[in-house]
Amino acid sequence: MAAVGECSVAVPLKPISLTHVEYPAGDFTGYFLAYMSLGPIFIIFGFITLIVFKRELHTISFLVGLLFNEGVNWLIKNIIQEPRPCAEIHPSVYSKYAMPSSHSQFIWFFAVYSFLFLYLRMHQTNNARFLDLLWRHIISLCLLTVAFLVSYSRVYLLYHTWSQVIYGGFAGSLMAVVWFVITQEILTPLFPRIAAWPLSEFFLIRDTSLIPNILWFEYTVTRSEARNRQRKLGTKLQ
Repeated sequence: MAAVGECSVAVPLKPISLTHVEYPAGDFTGYFLAYMSLGPIFIIFGFITLIVFKRELHTISFLVGLLFNEGVNWLIKNIIQEPRPCAEIHPSVYSKYAMPSSHSQFIWFFAVYSFLFLYLRMHQTNNARFLDLLWRHIISLCLLTVAFLVSYSRVYLLYHTWSQVIYGGFAGSLMAVVWFVITQEILTPLFPRIAAWPLSEFFLIRDTSLIPNILWFEYTVTRSEARNRQRKLGTKLQ
């Protein structure tokens, strides 16, 4: 147990503000929206996990686009330099500028890019059936709902004004369209060549752009390989 006087510090302590989202005590809606506000962080960790285990070029390109979008947001914020609406309420926020909202720009980039991927890219490489279209509609609806909730959370929790959130959503949507076009028209034709690089082969980086349903492909290939190995093993045991 610390003695009296050993716990005093010369300056006030400050929490790490990366995930430090504040909400009104006892407010269940604020509590829920505070977690929704952390959506971009969960998405980034999801992308890192997916890249580590799948090592697919389009997923890497998607993450690069998200990071580039964040860089554009930082640049715009530092050019406009519009302060937060209630800076005195959230003194631990790491960024004092708020136009446009980085959360809103991030989540709408993610939602719009995913929307374009589902309805344009997958449409080009797959014969759409009723169930395929149904799950695309459901995923799109979920994406739009999450994007709205994350944006609304920033206003509800007094981190941003409506204009900051709306401009962030517009900027993120525009960036998503631009990055989707770049990926489709410039990067995707280069993916086979990039996948053939020695460095890519060393890290097992692959290109699955021409495979319509990667989950079904991996399932059938794995099942076929397992059956072949089982058959060989049975032959050796006879």
